[in-house]
Formats: sequence, C-alpha cells, structure tokens
Amino acid sequence: MKGLNAALGAAGLAAFLALGEAVPRLGLVKEDYFPPTSRIAEALWRELKDDVFWTALGDTLRGWGLGLAIAVSAGILAGVLISVVPHLREATASTIEFLRPIPSVALIPLAVLLYGTELRSVLLLVVYASFWQVLIQVLYGVQDVDPVADETARSYGLGTWARIRHVLWPSALPYVMTGVRLAAAVALILTVTAELVIGAPGLGKNIGVAQASQAVPEMYALLVVTGLLGLLINVGARALERRALAWHQSVRGEVAV
Repeated sequence: MKGLNAALGAAGLAAFLALGEAVPRLGLVKEDYFPPTSRIAEALWRELKDDVFWTALGDTLRGWGLGLAIAVSAGILAGVLISVVPHLREATASTIEFLRPIPSVALIPLAVLLYGTELRSVLLLVVYASFWQVLIQVLYGVQDVDPVADETARSYGLGTWARIRHVLWPSALPYVMTGVRLAAAVALILTVTAELVIGAPGLGKNIGVAQASQAVPEMYALLVVTGLLGLLINVGARALERRALAWHQSVRGEVAV
C-alpha cells in the first residue's frame, strides 16, 4: 500500500511539472508571468550555487526555529498554568478570545515601529501567531483528562506536580503535539511573510527583490524552495509526533495499518 501511494504521488508530481512546462509553451499563459518548469529549474540551480541564497535560507530557518521554540515553550507553560490554577481559566477566557483572532499581519506596523527590520520583528509576528496554536491545544488536552484518573491520583496523595507529570501530561500530549505541528507550519508562513513585507533578511525578502527586479524565474524558484521547506517541516513534525506518541493507541494503530 505504501509503495502504491508513493508511486501515485510521484505520478501526480510528474504530471504537475509537465503541465507547468506545457502551459506557457503552448501560449496559454505568457512566459513573462509564468515561465516553464525547465526555466524555473535552471533558476533554482543558479540559486543553489549562490552563497546569498544559503545565507537567506539560514536567516529564514533561524527566525522560524527561534520563534517556534519560544511559542511552544510559552504555550505549554501558559496552558498548564491556566489549567491547574483554580479559576484562572475563567479569568483569562475573555482575554484569550479577544487576542486570539487578531491577525498577526495586523501587528506588522507595531513590529516595524518597535524593531524595524531586525530579527526581533520577525520573532514578534511568529511567536504571536504560533503561541495560540499551542495554547489552545494544551487547554483542550487538559480539559480532556479523565476526571476519574485525576481523582484517583488525588486520593493517593499525589501533589500538583506529580499529577501534572503522571496524569495531565500524558493525556494532553496528543493535543500538544498537534499544536506543535500546526505551530510549525504557521511559524514558517509568518516568517516568510514578515521577511517579504518588512524586508527582514531571508527568503521572503529575496522573493520580493526578485519580483521587483522582474527576475520572474528566480522568484518562482524561491517560491519552490519555500514550498519544499514547508513540506520538510510538516514531515519532520509528523515524525516527531509519531515518535513522541509511540505509546498512544492512535499511532500504534497507524503503524499496524
């Protein structure tokens, strides 16, 4: 089954690339706006041989990684704290519901005002967007803890930290890993968006420069790189999720299938 899925995926990708080559060649779209796949591949090869590209890729990965690490750490800590402290969840519910829907891109003027085009501007947007993905999942995960198991732990005299470690955390972990996976994707989106709009160093800035200078094949090549980067991040996050939840029924059932 896995071999068949891989073959179908490869066939679909080949068909997509062939379509991308044929559409501009047949004149359905102007090559000035959408170059053939072969020209994009040539531009990508030139980018891979350019030190500027690798520097930009490093800047993007640094902003993504730091922002994600901060957001995940803060989301887990805040989620657990809000869940275990009596009445804190009710006290913060309205604030969370007010702040969470605010689009991160709406904070771009504030980020530029505070930090200009520095890395901190990117981190502000990435952390804000990714934090909510983790926090909400942690809150849902703690809410899903079996009350019987929690009461049993209390009856055995387990303290707050012991109950968090042995009851709350294992029950909430599947939700936490889902939040991390979602946050990883959101962090990449906001990193590239911030670089593109603010002009912070990274792939997003290079995409904007290529577009402004009419280097269309190079622009598409960089877009392909961001797409591949997103794919690798998603695959890595899923692998981490399966590893962390190897004991969980959902993952064991997936492996068995």
